[in-house]
Amino acid sequence: MDARTARREALKRVAAALRRGAVPFALAGGYAAWVHGAPEPEHDVDLIVAAADRDAALAAVAVAAAGLVAEEPPEDWLVKVPFEGAVVDVLHRWSGHDIGPEQLARAVEREVLSVRMPVSDITDVLVGKLCALTEQRCDLGTVLPAARAVREQIDWDRVVAETAGNDVAAACLHLLARLGVMPADAPAP
Repeated sequence: MDARTARREALKRVAAALRRGAVPFALAGGYAAWVHGAPEPEHDVDLIVAAADRDAALAAVAVAAAGLVAEEPPEDWLVKVPFEGAVVDVLHRWSGHDIGPEQLARAVEREVLSVRMPVSDITDVLVGKLCALTEQRCDLGTVLPAARAVREQIDWDRVVAETAGNDVAAACLHLLARLGVMPADAPAP
C-alpha cells in the first residue's frame, strides 16, 4: 500500500472508530484543509477531540481493533494511531490550548473518502497551522499553499485576532498580505 493510500485508509478507520464510540471529533490540519480545497498533505492525519474526551477516544480506538492500536507518545497533547506506515494524530490540545466543544461545534459534516465525518472550520485550521509556527518550527510550506487555495473561505479578522500573540504567525500573515492572499481590507497582523 503506498503512503497516500495508507494515510487515507488510516483516516477512515480511526474516524469510523471514533464515530462508533460516540466520541465527538473533527478532521483537522492538512486533511481538513484538503477537504476545503487545499492540496492533499503528504504527512500525517490530524483528528481533534475535546480534552475531556481524550480517554474515550483511546477506548474507542481500542474497541475498534481493525488493526488499530493507540500509542501514547511523550507529548501529552495527542495520541498516535499508526496504521500500515501512516499515522493519525488524535489531538486534544492544539498549540497549547485545550480543544473544547465550541471548536468541534464549528465543524461541518462532510463526506470524506466516502465516509461522513465532521471537518474543522477552515478558519480554525488556518489558526492552528499559524499558531504552531515558532522560531524553531517555521515551515511556511504547510501554511502558504493551503491559505492561497482556500483564501475566500477564511475569516481573516478572526485569524488575525486569534494569532495576535505569535510573532512568527504575524510575520506569515504579513507575507500572505504582501502576496495578495489576504484581502486588502483585512486587518493588519
